[in-house]
Amino acid sequence: MKYIVIDASRGGSDNGVVGNNIIEKEYTYLISKYIYDRLNGEGIKAYLTRDGDYNLSVSERVNLIKDQFGTSSDVLVISNELSNIGNGIDIIYALRDEDYLAEEIVKYLSDGNFNINDFYQLRDEDNPVLDSEEIIRDTANNETIIIKYGNVNNYNDSIEIKNRWRQMAEAVVKGIISYTGGIVDEGGYYTVVVGDSLYAIARKYNTTVDEIKRLNNLTSNNLSIGQVLKIPSSVNSNNITYTVISGDSLYAIARKYNTTVDEIKRLNNLTSNNLSIGQVLKIPSSNNNNINSITYTVISGDSLYAIARKYNTTVDEIKRLNNLTGNNLSIGQVLKIPN
Repeated sequence: MKYIVIDASRGGSDNGVVGNNIIEKEYTYLISKYIYDRLNGEGIKAYLTRDGDYNLSVSERVNLIKDQFGTSSDVLVISNELSNIGNGIDIIYALRDEDYLAEEIVKYLSDGNFNINDFYQLRDEDNPVLDSEEIIRDTANNETIIIKYGNVNNYNDSIEIKNRWRQMAEAVVKGIISYTGGIVDEGGYYTVVVGDSLYAIARKYNTTVDEIKRLNNLTSNNLSIGQVLKIPSSVNSNNITYTVISGDSLYAIARKYNTTVDEIKRLNNLTSNNLSIGQVLKIPSSNNNNINSITYTVISGDSLYAIARKYNTTVDEIKRLNNLTGNNLSIGQVLKIPN
């Protein structure tokens, strides 16, 4: 389960950037509180670093996040800011992370016809191996992004911020929900959120529309926000997924997971042995019951975060299982991966 921390920049005596009758601290709080309320309203627990108008330095925000949530990659930190340069919306994500979260948010902002400048990583000028932005750099290994909602001194941006900040915040909410995939609680129940469909839920949890409908006595495919669905119990136990990387073959994957090529093809409705990089495969659950862990051999470009994401686990769990004290990896190193 991911913890979601919403950070409103500035506050108290620190107004932030000011222009066109916009004060940064006021709008970042409005946006952050909207996101916080919407996520919690959808049954997704979110937290605020600043829940009022008071001073909170970046280092205090970082310490607050670390003290309450730790340094796991399961913690998402969304820091909301305004700008006084350029035009359009910018999203900055960490050097340690992929761009998936930023890309999801940009998708929904684009659907709202907002002017998006770019999403990117930003390196420190003096030490390019480090992130430039303090809140990103100092919240490792949390997955932290900064969203800059526009330039207060740019007329078009200022109009968007004043008149459409709620729509901007709603796009971010949808991006977060899409990225985190909603929540199945310990009892195996899923609460429908905005944008859901039976097909999307079935695909997400490696089951079928018919099975969900049968289990919930549904006679149609219509869903309502807040509706609670029972998810087939087999989905929540031993199923795993595997993301195809360069050099993979069905034979190699089947050998790794003690299954067969035919079984993987059947489960994924494959008609050939061809694979594409990034393709997500379901791995037969019956073959995972006797596996406490699998092994992974580190290749060039790997990071603990990327490996953890690939195998639906956490950096901390891989480090614990392998008795690692740091995040450094070496090519050819063999890691145990939690099942």
